[in-house]
Amino acid sequence: MSDTAAKAPRWAIWLPLALFAGFFVLVMFGLLRPASHDVQSAMIGKPLPPFNLAPASADRPGLARTDFAGKPRLMNVFASWCVPCAAETPVLAELAKRGVEIDGIAIRDRPQDLALFLARNGNPYARIGADNVREVQLAIGSSGVPESFVIDGKGTIRYQHIGEIRPDQIDMILGKLAEAAK
Repeated sequence: MSDTAAKAPRWAIWLPLALFAGFFVLVMFGLLRPASHDVQSAMIGKPLPPFNLAPASADRPGLARTDFAGKPRLMNVFASWCVPCAAETPVLAELAKRGVEIDGIAIRDRPQDLALFLARNGNPYARIGADNVREVQLAIGSSGVPESFVIDGKGTIRYQHIGEIRPDQIDMILGKLAEAAK
């Protein structure tokens, strides 16, 4: 036996096993208690920034910050080139049928593409503004499409929904709109 092996403390033999056990406990803790994937927007509770978007569709008016006065509304950020946006339109139509006023912000869309999208999927929007450079999208804290925002009657963002609204989320969105009415 060499002199260095004889001089090593007895606990050094167990050090690799202790390090592995600590790593194992850390991994198991992460697996059993995963992190939350809810994104908390920094814009919740803040007023919409000033904006005035030109109409994105020939049959609907554009959209401005001043349109968000009175009762709560749903603002939907979408695009004709977005597949989940097309999947979401029947849900938006159901919300509109239930009395929800929905305004849209079309992101980087050409009028002819948007017209085809609305003809194919339906048009649940009261107003549609064209955000061709994503200025409003970024100002409201949206990073993708589709995203929807519950805006109260004073123009304050009360809720941000990332991704498409699915049929099983209709009641939740209606609840968020009811909360925004208080």
